[in-house]
Amino acid sequence: MFAAKAFRPEWCRRPLLHSTRLLHLSNAKRPIALIKSNSPNRHRQTPVTLPANHHHHRSFLTSLPTVLVPPIVFTGLLLALWTYKVVMTVVFQEKILYMSYMPPQTRSERIEDYAATCKPVEWQEVRINSLDGTNISLAVGSIPPPPATKAPTREVVICYFQGNGGSVPPRLPLLSNTLKLLHSRKGEHVRFTIVALSYRGYWTSSGRATEPGIKLDAQATLQWVKANHPNATIVLWGQSLGAGVACAAAEQHLSKDACNSQQLQGLILETPFTSVSSMLLALYPEKWLPYRYLSGFLRSHWDSSVALRRIAGAEKCRRPQVLLIAATRDEIVPSEEAEKLQKVCEAAALGFRRVNVIGALHNEATTRREGQEAVAKFVVDHCGPER
Repeated sequence: MFAAKAFRPEWCRRPLLHSTRLLHLSNAKRPIALIKSNSPNRHRQTPVTLPANHHHHRSFLTSLPTVLVPPIVFTGLLLALWTYKVVMTVVFQEKILYMSYMPPQTRSERIEDYAATCKPVEWQEVRINSLDGTNISLAVGSIPPPPATKAPTREVVICYFQGNGGSVPPRLPLLSNTLKLLHSRKGEHVRFTIVALSYRGYWTSSGRATEPGIKLDAQATLQWVKANHPNATIVLWGQSLGAGVACAAAEQHLSKDACNSQQLQGLILETPFTSVSSMLLALYPEKWLPYRYLSGFLRSHWDSSVALRRIAGAEKCRRPQVLLIAATRDEIVPSEEAEKLQKVCEAAALGFRRVNVIGALHNEATTRREGQEAVAKFVVDHCGPER
């Protein structure tokens, strides 16, 4: 018997817990579990403190009536989605506004791929530094004069600012058609040149697109024009987002370069919008959507209405004429945006002309013949040989 007891395995010699009971002490806030064992000290009881939520293990949802669970879960998911869209829109707003990556491969476009379509207009890429040192690209195009022709006595330079998507080369055939129209209507000794700016982060330009950065690029473009075409008359032409760039460039040009601001004769705003915040309200009028409440978080504003009012503050002889081109079937910018800018021009006593391209979509206003005719007529009327 003693030998058998001596060789009992270790697990057989451990004390076994065979009963538990709870006692509530008068000075304790938590229940105490007293463990009774069959060990040699079986008369001693060891207190064990239980968790505070011992009696509250049920979750919030299980404590609700069953009929309330689906609407509460749905509302929570809706609020989470609403918050997610707000945060993503604020954080990635530059990616949403400046779509230099769309369509795919747009930054690898080449001027040579469109040269045959653009003839007789010849285009070349010019690399310059923006005002902060960022390397940007310009596409410069014109129709070379015949060898026996005398040198032109007048020159008109049109600075073109593109919309928010794509790159410059696919737009060159459109710009070439406008140059051909101008060439056919020009005087004997007038030469027209188009300088298309590729914003930072677009096409072959380095950097990242932002409103302050693009404004510097536009001013650098005007400085390049002044250095290379010192006696030229200047017209600014902006499409969609580029209309905001053109307005900002005109405002800065008039305020910073007053002695030469007489050169700025025209401002063409193609399918323009008043401001980014105004577009948010126009595109998302529903009050339950988050976008209309993000104006205070915008880092890009492009407020053309404010810029036009400041342009109107310049001397009357230095104010450029304004051409508003609207597409009647514009699927992106509502027609009310052009009407707002027209009212701004009227209130500020700015000379303006408005053309509605019937049946055109957002990107078709100047791809159609009537749009191109409107641009050519405006440039010739205000910058032609008779001026």
